[in-house]
Amino acid sequence: MLNKTKVFDYAFLATGLLVQIITYCIAPSGVWSLVSGLCGICSVVLCAQGNILYYIFGFAQVITYTYLCILEHFYAEIAMNIFYFVTMIYGVFVWRRQLNTGSEEKNKVQTRQLHRSTFVWLSGVCALLSALCGWLLSRYTDDPQPYLDAFTTVPALFAQILMILVYREQWYLWMVVNVLAFFMWLKAGDYCIAVQYIFWCANCIYGYYHWTKALKG
Repeated sequence: MLNKTKVFDYAFLATGLLVQIITYCIAPSGVWSLVSGLCGICSVVLCAQGNILYYIFGFAQVITYTYLCILEHFYAEIAMNIFYFVTMIYGVFVWRRQLNTGSEEKNKVQTRQLHRSTFVWLSGVCALLSALCGWLLSRYTDDPQPYLDAFTTVPALFAQILMILVYREQWYLWMVVNVLAFFMWLKAGDYCIAVQYIFWCANCIYGYYHWTKALKG
């Protein structure tokens, strides 16, 4: 019999998938946007649960999302997703070493947390690099949204590293990324991807809760 937590987990995933499908039906943005959105919903929910099966959908989402970014000339996003793909290969092995052994927590990892001062320092470096990246994109490329592109890319790179190393503080950075990415894709006119990022904001809260529960004692 499923406990309340499991019921909520399934309901949360189902809600995200349903919202993605409804958005596509109301404002279709291309079939690859839908595919990327559905894979993205599955991947982030499984990641929030600390479930290693996240990587299956994660690889699919990265490939389809990169294709969409190529169409929109979001160069920083393209580079970010190449980075995602490479680090996710490494992440599979890291997460396998962090798996819990209990039968009830099968496929789920034990998480860690950063010291507060370390995270503050990391956030400052992230902001400076984002501003520099935005300036470079605005000066040397035809990126239509250089600063949004930069500020959704650099923090995501830091968040990805924290995720691979199973640090809970990744969720703070993902929240910033998702809010800004929502506006970037809304401006680009791709409502499927924009709505996906709204759900991903909710998933940050969901993920923070699960990863806090899974912290190493």
